[in-house]
Amino acid sequence: MSDTAGAASFGNPAFARYFSAVSMSAFGTALTAVAMPVLVVDVLGADAVEVGIVNAAQFIPYALLGLLAGVYVDRWRRQRVVVWASVGRAVSLALIPVLWVTGMLQIWVLVALLLLFGAFSVFGFAATQSLLPQIVERRALLAANARLDQAEAAAQTAGPALGGALVGILGAPLTLALDAVSYVVDAVLIAGARITESAQRASAERSLRREIAEGLRWTYRHRALAPLAWSTHTWFFANAAALTVLALFALRTLGISPFAFGLLFAVAGVATLVGATLAPRAGARFGSGATITAGRAMYPIAWSLVALAPTDPGTDAAALAMLFTALALHGLAGGLENANEMTFRQAVTPDALLGRTNGTMRAANRTMGALGALAGGIGATVLGVQPSFVWVVGVFLLAFVIAVCSPLRTARPDETTG
Repeated sequence: MSDTAGAASFGNPAFARYFSAVSMSAFGTALTAVAMPVLVVDVLGADAVEVGIVNAAQFIPYALLGLLAGVYVDRWRRQRVVVWASVGRAVSLALIPVLWVTGMLQIWVLVALLLLFGAFSVFGFAATQSLLPQIVERRALLAANARLDQAEAAAQTAGPALGGALVGILGAPLTLALDAVSYVVDAVLIAGARITESAQRASAERSLRREIAEGLRWTYRHRALAPLAWSTHTWFFANAAALTVLALFALRTLGISPFAFGLLFAVAGVATLVGATLAPRAGARFGSGATITAGRAMYPIAWSLVALAPTDPGTDAAALAMLFTALALHGLAGGLENANEMTFRQAVTPDALLGRTNGTMRAANRTMGALGALAGGIGATVLGVQPSFVWVVGVFLLAFVIAVCSPLRTARPDETTG
């Protein structure tokens, strides 16, 4: 552990760099959250199915590489993995504006680049989530995760609004270049952090099959971690479907501008910041499990508002008000639950299994996200854009039911039983 580990404060140089890196890349990601749908829908003119395929492309590598990444993150130096994964993502994103300028950017080329981006992200996220317990003590994890969520929420607040403005000025492809720069800064910051990692992962006898199986058993046999995993997998399916259909509904059905589309995510960012600020207090008072479960209850309510939004002429103001309210509620729920979920996962999992647990969870989550994005695109084509929100609400409701009907409901981070 780093010399100054212990408190989630900026007096810890390693955490300060880690925090700055996460904040920078989160800001770039917030720009991309606006620029990518505009690029796909408006610039490349994709249909509903193609929108779903593009969204799914970012998730598919998790299904193919997630379990493998978890094993190697537990073997390799996690700091080094984070650095090279950030460099790879920077290159993948930077190629998008380059190909657009040269007239070579097509939907399927974009899909290929997003598959490459996702492959680097598989290793990057598994290593990033597993590196934090090497920087701060486990008793400080909830505070550290809450601070990181606050930084990401702040980025999601300013980033989308700025992203919408930049898309209007520079165009969507060039706006994506800024996200590429953010990953370069991320890599430099993490590379310069002084972190001494645990040596217990250097095992002489290694078996991919056995190590993958160990991660799967820990994740899906733990009395509270298992229902958390299944509820989260279900949530990712619903969320990816919802965001896929939302881009079509907002940009095409309602015809809002890229700037207004960015403001939707900015409002969600403000609400996420509020939720992240409340997350440590809620987790300490009610328990991580209860806080996560309460958050899961808010999503069906939020997306029901989108499903009920009017689309008749003269109702644009009412529809936008319902969308902004829905995204605010969605953001608040995410802010409340995310720090508690990550802290619980990090606290109950031994360090030697943490990479595999995070890799397993993220692999399954992103696989469900890929399926959800495809289902959203197909559903919008077959059922219509707004009617698709009805079944999305049902899937969000299922994620809540899994959580509330399991031991997760009363789980706390100090729980160590399997």
